[in-house]
Amino acid sequence: GKVKSFNADKAKAVAGVERVVELPAAQAPVAYKSLGGVAVIANNSWAALKARDLLEIEWDNGTNADYNSEAFKEELLNAVRQPGEAVRDEGDFDAAAADADKVLEAEYYAPHLNHMMMEPPVATASVTAEGCEIWAPTQDPQSLIPMAAEVTGLPPEKIRVNMTLCGGAFGRKGKGDYVDEAVRLSKEVGAPVRVQWSREDEVRHGYYHTVSAQHLAAALDDKGQVTGWRHRLAYPTIFSIFNPEATSPQTLELGLGALTLPYAIDSIRLEKGGVPAKVRIGWLRSVCAIFQSFGINVFTDEIARARGKDPLENLLELLGPDRTIDLTSFGMENKEGHPFETGRLRGVIELAAEKGGWGRELPAGHGLGIAAQYSFDSYAASVVEVAVSEDGRWSVPRVVMTVDCGQVVNLDRAVAQQEGAAIMGLGFVRHGRITAKDGRIEQGNFNNARVMRYGEHPKTEVHFVQNHLAPSGIGEPGVPPFAPALANAIFAATGKRFRELPIGSKV
Repeated sequence: GKVKSFNADKAKAVAGVERVVELPAAQAPVAYKSLGGVAVIANNSWAALKARDLLEIEWDNGTNADYNSEAFKEELLNAVRQPGEAVRDEGDFDAAAADADKVLEAEYYAPHLNHMMMEPPVATASVTAEGCEIWAPTQDPQSLIPMAAEVTGLPPEKIRVNMTLCGGAFGRKGKGDYVDEAVRLSKEVGAPVRVQWSREDEVRHGYYHTVSAQHLAAALDDKGQVTGWRHRLAYPTIFSIFNPEATSPQTLELGLGALTLPYAIDSIRLEKGGVPAKVRIGWLRSVCAIFQSFGINVFTDEIARARGKDPLENLLELLGPDRTIDLTSFGMENKEGHPFETGRLRGVIELAAEKGGWGRELPAGHGLGIAAQYSFDSYAASVVEVAVSEDGRWSVPRVVMTVDCGQVVNLDRAVAQQEGAAIMGLGFVRHGRITAKDGRIEQGNFNNARVMRYGEHPKTEVHFVQNHLAPSGIGEPGVPPFAPALANAIFAATGKRFRELPIGSKV
């Protein structure tokens, strides 16, 4: 949406208010630009916040005024219930399904997420005729220089960016719309300006992890062997912020699990559907690997149950013999020093099973679940133990996480990344959901967009495969296996299958 008109008389009457400035609405593609709106310039934060609440604004709600999460969920599910554009097609899934003794099918759904970092966006800019200086918690200072140069008309060498402590980010602060606001306002008023977002500003107007639906099918022959795998998915693409016409997942996104499925199955087909973005979609820690791993690993567990096999045995059997997968066959790049080797994935799975005590006798109401994922050139697996009480409340007493990320340089920080991944993954399963109704985000703060509390932290054990291979990703690979391993553990404990996130606090 954008501003139609506003009355700032009451806001200007607040002591400390200097000016009220309208920022023009961004033109598509929005990328990392300010969305526009009305800004209160004051000599103290209290006055600015007080005056902002007194603004009388009439909004043009734009083309997404009817965005409702429940209706969009059905649109996504409808998209994956019909054939899509094939982006990987090996063998003949249709023939495998026609000849199958049994065809398993399941659908999975995951909602929008917000980064929910501890410190909302903030930026200070000082624009003069001689130069522009910026102070900001940013993950991408390089992008701020051309952005500020475009706004100010100054040459890039006259732009200086000072990186402050991030205060949490998870991808959000790689997008400099809040810095764009500070630069524009400083230029307008001719003085340094600090732009401060509230928590509600960020939750309701930030960049969101995309919402997704998946439909998976597996063909099983009369011996219980998996002869075909079909994966249909649909979600608004991150690239929609750069190209409004982009409506289907791109290779970079699909490559985080779906396109790179490592199973040794004769017929594999991946199809994508097209849906428009209704909000700004942006990077969030682990990106599309979160929900793609959820669908793939939970469905893998469902296949195990249908075959009457132990989930670990089933997973290793589907993985097949150790081999190197040629990513160029999927339209991706084989990175030098980082070949995709299924043997390394097998290694973290077996290590997680060993350290997690897979197969041991468990107390009543307890269950173990396992999941694994290749992402960001690394290999990760999780074994999650869940405890479910008689009233259906569940907790995670223990999680074992294993990672092969090549040579580990700083072990303490690498372990901390995995511990944080466990907390974030658990938070997504319990609470992670951002929804829209009538074009407006329904959540606003930690009261209705919860994150994990300290007392909910599971006992987390982290084990690394020791080698001297080239270092690879460590901050993001630990998140994707957690949710499916937990969902699989809940099934093991209760017999209840969850295919939609979040699960909540009771089952």
